[in-house]
This record gives sequence, C-alpha cells and structure tokens, in this order.
Amino acid sequence: MRKTTKTTKTTPSTTGSDTDTGGGTTASPASAPATSPPVLGPRALNRATLARQLLLTRSLMSAKDALTHLLGLQAQNVKPPYYALAARLDGFDPEELSRLMAEHEAVRIVTMRSTIHTHTADDCLTLRPLVQPARDRELTYFRKGLVGVDLDRLTVLARDLVETEPRTMKQLREALLVEWPDADPQSLSVAARCRLPLVQVTPRGLWGRSGQVALTTAEHWLGRRAEPDPDQASTTDATVLRYLAAFGPASVKDMQTWAGLTRLRDAFERLRPQLLTFRDEHGTELFDLPDAPRPDPDTPAPPRFLPEFDNLLLSHADRTRLVPTDLKGRTWTGNQAHCVLLVDGLVAGLWRLADGTLTVEPFGKLTKGVQAAVVEEGEWMLGTLHAGTAYDIRFGTVVRG
Repeated sequence: MRKTTKTTKTTPSTTGSDTDTGGGTTASPASAPATSPPVLGPRALNRATLARQLLLTRSLMSAKDALTHLLGLQAQNVKPPYYALAARLDGFDPEELSRLMAEHEAVRIVTMRSTIHTHTADDCLTLRPLVQPARDRELTYFRKGLVGVDLDRLTVLARDLVETEPRTMKQLREALLVEWPDADPQSLSVAARCRLPLVQVTPRGLWGRSGQVALTTAEHWLGRRAEPDPDQASTTDATVLRYLAAFGPASVKDMQTWAGLTRLRDAFERLRPQLLTFRDEHGTELFDLPDAPRPDPDTPAPPRFLPEFDNLLLSHADRTRLVPTDLKGRTWTGNQAHCVLLVDGLVAGLWRLADGTLTVEPFGKLTKGVQAAVVEEGEWMLGTLHAGTAYDIRFGTVVRG
C-alpha cells in the first residue's frame, strides 16, 4: 500500500540564500576582499547536495523540469531514470517520462563520462556538443583499429546510414566494414558514436516496453539541429552554473568528474565574481551560487531508494559527502553497480527488486524506527512504479560473496 505524505516543492532558486555551515557562518561573494572562506563539513555538503538533488523533500516539479534541473539522468540501463525520478518527485507517473521519450521531448544519448544519459531534447542539443572534446579524446584510444580510415568520410557515411533508417550498432559496423574491411569492427562503431550525436530511438527506453538499441542522429530524431555557438565559453559558463545548482557546492575537479572534461578552471574563474567560495575540511576550494540551498546540517534526510548508476554518486571527485569512507567500493561488484539505499543522507545499503520481493541489505544495524522508515519508503517506490502488483519487502542479502 502506498503511503501518502505531505510534501512541498523544492527549487534551488527559492530556498533561502543564507549559508549555514553548521556554525552560523555566511560566505561572502568570491570577489570580496580576501578572507578565509568558511569551511563546509561533510554533513553540510551532504544536506546541500541532497536538497539540490530533490532528495530531502520530494518536489512537485514535472518530469521534464526535473530532467532539466538535474542536467539529465544516467541511463546505462532502461529503468534507472524512472526509479531516479520516483525518489525525487511527488506524484511521479512513469508514463510521464515515457511519454516525453515517445514524443521526442527526451532522448537517450551518450554524453557525460561517455555514458548514456536521458536528457531533454534541448539539453541533448546543448550538452552533447559541450562534451565533444571528451569524445574526440576517447576516439584516440581506438586509433590502432582505425588505421587507413578517413574519419570525415566515416562521419558522412554513418550519418547517411542512420538517417536513412535507424541502425543497430551491429548493422552500422557491418555497413562500415564494407568500406574499410581491414579496420577493427568495434573501433568503427566507436568512431561513429564519437563523431555523431547518436540517440536511441523508441520503443527503447519506454516504460513497460522493450526494444533493441537502434540509433539515428539527434538532429534527425528531433527534427532540428543544434544552433551554432559563436561563443563556446558562454555555453560552458551556463553549464557550470547549472551544475552548481544541481550538485553544488563543488570544486572545479568535481565538475570535471561529472562532465568527463578537463580544463574547466577558466570557466570558474570567469564566474568567480558572481559566486560564493568555501573550503571543505581538506582545504579544497568549493564554489556555489549565492541563492542555492544550504540547509542546516541537522535537517532530517529520509531514506531513499536510488537506482544503479545514479548521478548523485557519480558527479563529484570527492564522494565522502555521500559515501562513508569505510563503505567505499561496497556499491559495486566488478563492473556491476548495485541499487543503493540512502539512510540519513548517506549510502547505507543495497536493494534489489526481483521475484515479487524488494530485498534490502543494510550495511549496518538499523534501529526499528529507521527500519520502519525504510519500509515506508519502499512502499512509496513500489506504489509509484508498480501499482497494482503485490511485493513483499524484506531485509536480507542482495549481494552474495
């Protein structure tokens, strides 16, 4: 049975602008006379990040607005974006996101960190060009398999192939091998993916439906091209501000980790006069928006069930604000990421939904009160995404050694 709770809308632009670091210290603009920046401890950083990630209180945002605010959702698998929004939005209906994808208002495409993300159409056309330097760098790792391949010609041929008819990676490889039979097949398909903004066409990614991965260009699928950017710096600066709104306070290295890019220091320096600066407990400089939420470190953080590869856990160089040091590596087995349970804002266990059972594996002992809150949150998730289907909730082992 789904639990109904009273929630309020959380948006970074309307939450109080005073900076509470746990000691009542308020930061000054970065352009102010040099003073020692306030220190934000791990708990203060935790609550600030959770607030921006819509995980302290569920938001009344639409799925499209949430996708925009969060700069997309990691989508290596089909279901994680739906679970990510169920954890963040009040009244979320999975058909809302599915409809956005069916109507070409949201797409699945490789962007940050060379991984698949679900983005709005607008962000697809903005963020994919922004990370092109990383795609170019990725392609250099495959140069041995591309000896003799004219990459400009490959780009033209691949575009024509996928815009004539969506192709699977296998079909694309086979077609390109006709032109370059001595090339490495995988390198050819990687080259096409790096050189072109390839999106996965539906029904892939729709809720409750299945479909193989078939690709076409973002421009062809969306019916419009990205507008040429006469000033790439302005796009980078705007993305820095959006990143801080969704993941801050953060360091330059944090954003570089999120984007999979390098050399972002110049953008932060251009923006420094309009930002606040802090330090973490190790002395690392952190930047933030003046009006972004920085809740009291003692603000309650309810349990949340997050999917595998949730961006919350992949978007900072220093993840100690979310992952206790002694639990580092516990959410992965080899290359497989597990679904994660947050308790009091921190990674505290794993979960799995299979065979009619939601199994929760805490990393430590939970009090009866916390157990009850975890069960209530599990019922919320199940009621949101699997209404009408009966599931048991139990505490047990998710990953066997």
